[in-house]
Amino acid sequence: MSNNHLENLLLEINNEGIATLTINRPEKLNALNEQVLTELEKAISEVNKNRAIRVLIVTGAGEKAFVAGADIKELNTLNKISGEKLSSRGQQIFDAIENSRIPVIAVINGYALGGGAELAMACHIRIATDNAAIGLPEVSLGLIPGYGGTQRLPALVGKSKAMEMILTGKPIQADEAFRIGLVNRVLPADEAVPHALNLAATIMKNAPLAVAAAIEGVNASGSGNGFAREAMLFGRLCETEDFTEGTSAFLEKRKADFKGK
Repeated sequence: MSNNHLENLLLEINNEGIATLTINRPEKLNALNEQVLTELEKAISEVNKNRAIRVLIVTGAGEKAFVAGADIKELNTLNKISGEKLSSRGQQIFDAIENSRIPVIAVINGYALGGGAELAMACHIRIATDNAAIGLPEVSLGLIPGYGGTQRLPALVGKSKAMEMILTGKPIQADEAFRIGLVNRVLPADEAVPHALNLAATIMKNAPLAVAAAIEGVNASGSGNGFAREAMLFGRLCETEDFTEGTSAFLEKRKADFKGK
């Protein structure tokens, strides 16, 4: 997807197959409005279709915010029907991120509030800068999180802590987010993206089909059929060329050359 078609996002792909998607509305603290959601939906679809891309990094432009929530002016116009429609649409877009065939790493560089926190939670791995603040303040607007926040936050930090964060609407700082398991690591701002790139490079040494299956398996945990899904995925991988290559390389004490087949 060309950046010519993106007014609020920047999509860059390096030679190693790592894509970086930047929410680019720094003057609005990268808030999610209708146009940003539309572009995000298209960008995620294009990234998943591009077989040259192996890992996606998502971050926000500027030094203040990852994504500081939704556009309040747009929210103010909602009614029952349009509100439910917007919530369902946001859920679908973030579900596409969570169920992406490639790992998605969020670099939370500043405020991640409301929809921004929900976007980060939809990613598979979260790295926060030391100035990050993460929160779901929707109750202060007379709403609740609508893009999956009431479902993903309890899965990540437990029901009690999720209740506290959602009911108070108060954000937590990066160090507490790390303590409760909401983010994987906290780093100075200038180290966060390089760390994400190194993490991506480490992931990319592994078999692409196995990485995709691992994402699917972990996402099935707690669903009631997670163990059956794991067994199915395990068996399916046993018939891939990458499985043959990986086991042969191990036995022959050489580096595996995975083809994603």
